[in-house]
Amino acid sequence: MAKISKIEAQKRPGRYNIYLDGKYAFAVAESVLIKYRLMKGMELDQAQLAQISNDDEIAKTYNKMLDYLAHQLRTEHDVYEKMRQLKTPAEDIELVMQKLRGLHLLDDHEYAASYVRTVMNTELKGPQVIRQKLRQKQIGELDIDSALAQFTPERQLENATKLAKKLFKRYGKLPARRQAEKVRQGLATNGYAADLFNEIKDTVTPQPDLEQEDELLAKEAAKAWRRYEKRAPTDYERRLKVKQALYRKGFDLDEVEHWLNEHENV
Repeated sequence: MAKISKIEAQKRPGRYNIYLDGKYAFAVAESVLIKYRLMKGMELDQAQLAQISNDDEIAKTYNKMLDYLAHQLRTEHDVYEKMRQLKTPAEDIELVMQKLRGLHLLDDHEYAASYVRTVMNTELKGPQVIRQKLRQKQIGELDIDSALAQFTPERQLENATKLAKKLFKRYGKLPARRQAEKVRQGLATNGYAADLFNEIKDTVTPQPDLEQEDELLAKEAAKAWRRYEKRAPTDYERRLKVKQALYRKGFDLDEVEHWLNEHENV
């Protein structure tokens, strides 16, 4: 048996040094001090010392998780992985998780709801991208469904419209048909339903700049015509390859045909 001869507070808040038989022995968290009612003159056997040491390790891990949670909302998976990185024993991880849940410091349902609100108000990501991000955080499907209910169809249309307008500006130098394809793809990539573009197309599609379109066609057609000058054995095949190349770039076939017919060297 060893007797507690002195207890002193550390400079670090919430930690106490324990002296046994006149010598420093170990330090404990305030929660452990209170749990075991440690006081001067108390005698401790080896089993008690081992249990106190184990509980103090749990208390230290718990306090680290409080610091981890203080900066932002975290999921249960985040906290679990953080403790695994700290080499916390599996049985201690579950004890800390239970304590955090009991104090409502861990709540995946609230995390999902908060995440959806934030993305919906600050970004232009669609519901499918949001769902995927939450799945990566190991959030359950029911919690995801509940959180995404905030992202109403009306709000999706509003955000998708903003995104589509930005994308049309980004692709403004492409042919009109190619612009529309790029915007449709961009909406899908950002998590919106495949048919949503059709609902907003008339609202977001800018009026075509015919002069710019003509200049772009002339530039690309001339490049393609030169490119296939030696690659195609006949004029017919050359014209066909030019049409195919320009169609892939989004140009209208009738306009390409018109350009080809206008040039004397064709």
